[in-house]
Amino acid sequence: MERYTSFILKHRKMIIVVFVFLAVVCAGLSTKVGVNYKFADYLPNDAASTVALDTMEKEYSQPVPNMRVVIHDVTIPQALDYKKKLEQVDGVDEVNWLDDVVDIYEPLENADQDTIDEWYKDSDALYSITVVDDETEKKAAVDEIRDIIGDDNSMSGTAVTDALSPFHTSSDIQKIMLFVLPVTFIVLLLTTNSWFEPVLFMITIGIAIMLNRETNLLFGEISFVTNAAGSVRQLAVSMDYSIFLLHRFAENRAEGKDVQDAMVVAVKQSTGSVLSSGLTTVTGFAALILMRFKIGPDMGWVMAKAIVFSLLCVLCFLPALAISTYKLIDKTQHKAFFPDFHKFAGAVMKLRIPAFLIAVVIAVPCFIAQGGNSFLYGGSRIYSTDATQMGRDLLSVEEEYGASNPLVIMVPKGDTSKESVLSEELKDNENVTSVISYVDSVGSTIPDGFVPSDSLSQLYSENYSRFVVTISTEKSEEGWTEKLNEVYKICEKYYGDEARIAGDLASTRDLKETITEDNSRVNTLAIAFVFAILLFNFKSITLPVILTLVIELSIWINLAIPYVQGTTLHCFRQRQKIFRKLQKE
Repeated sequence: MERYTSFILKHRKMIIVVFVFLAVVCAGLSTKVGVNYKFADYLPNDAASTVALDTMEKEYSQPVPNMRVVIHDVTIPQALDYKKKLEQVDGVDEVNWLDDVVDIYEPLENADQDTIDEWYKDSDALYSITVVDDETEKKAAVDEIRDIIGDDNSMSGTAVTDALSPFHTSSDIQKIMLFVLPVTFIVLLLTTNSWFEPVLFMITIGIAIMLNRETNLLFGEISFVTNAAGSVRQLAVSMDYSIFLLHRFAENRAEGKDVQDAMVVAVKQSTGSVLSSGLTTVTGFAALILMRFKIGPDMGWVMAKAIVFSLLCVLCFLPALAISTYKLIDKTQHKAFFPDFHKFAGAVMKLRIPAFLIAVVIAVPCFIAQGGNSFLYGGSRIYSTDATQMGRDLLSVEEEYGASNPLVIMVPKGDTSKESVLSEELKDNENVTSVISYVDSVGSTIPDGFVPSDSLSQLYSENYSRFVVTISTEKSEEGWTEKLNEVYKICEKYYGDEARIAGDLASTRDLKETITEDNSRVNTLAIAFVFAILLFNFKSITLPVILTLVIELSIWINLAIPYVQGTTLHCFRQRQKIFRKLQKE
């Protein structure tokens, strides 16, 4: 390492210029990285809902209904006028309302009141809208629909989430960074002995973040989960490396070594620990690559690459920068704001037996508690707060009309009598609020040759008959999987595994199953990787066992807290907590 460090220090000006130049270039190119906001795109290719979506794209031109709009205080004629306006929006394939299920020109008192209440209640009209899947058209359609209905009315659904989440996520990332960066800088100011050292830390990790974000172009696009959390996580995980190196540098100078020798020795002293810590973190993220749910590999590759860039910047750029600016470090020295922790360490040693006993006592209940957490799957609930228009609309629609999710069921066509029986049984299910199909709209006795081609194409394809089924549940509701499984069982009863079911809820069902399967396997591998690296580093069996148990206990305690609080976690928040603990160790 001495030759390496000497080379770095000799050519420090060139190295600084190269890193800064690359960071500036990367800052401009990072905006070109595509971001995918669709959870369904990250399901395994063989997932049932993925297969169903592929089938639907081949057989039909119309996607699953993906938007709900509520317009308040309208008469029947006004509601029909709004429907016409919504149908004329570019990117809108279909708009369904009350007139599609009952004859509104007959007295409504003669119609089924429950059916009416599903679409028109208290002078408020609910529309089910199908928006095209093209991202550009979808965003334009959502914006135009908002212009038509105004801010006083509401819209929700995956079309809204997909169209607006890029804006909200980008805005949230900016707010988070505007908060995290100053707080991090202040903490560094208070915990170091120089006003200038935090500047070096922030510049070093900032360049590492820029390099990582730009090189994401290699993947074409990344998930919005990775995009939102990547930079903040890289900052949190990597800052330790630079702090450790500069503290070694300061210690060596305090011992009387000149600046050059102090940095050479500091790099030599730090490299083993920094690389060991970095390798542990890289392998923790590498475990994500083995997930079947594709957001795992997406985040795994990006964050493993992020740690590599952080190590490169700390072991190459930071020594060059610190040597070039050490006079500023010296001129900005100040007294420590925090006392040393010798007394605290002494107290810990005195209390080690009680602390050990407490850890043993709480380990089992924390393990049991963390296993009882409830989770949200999918992206529709991320913005379900009154902090955004999108969240307020979602809550407003569900408050008035309840939770609702459309499904598209495709069964082999040819037996209209069986389709009629299937339709009736679906309607009889207490969780199904509406069924639209060929046999419901036309009848099982009318030959398809007498049906208008436009209507027929949305219900009948070359190989399948299509049912649009609305189920009254949401992914945040307890027991939603059981309600959905009842629909699956009805379909399997008549068509076995030939039935294809697509929709946001179906994708979420597969998402839950996939993540649950991934969870135990990936966590086990991550722990094994960490243990192996600790074993190699310490050349001891006892220490890796102790450290691994400490890591696991901290994870159990961390995840037991939301269980005690009764908090529902997002599935990705759980994984982030786990890997944060692994990385820190």
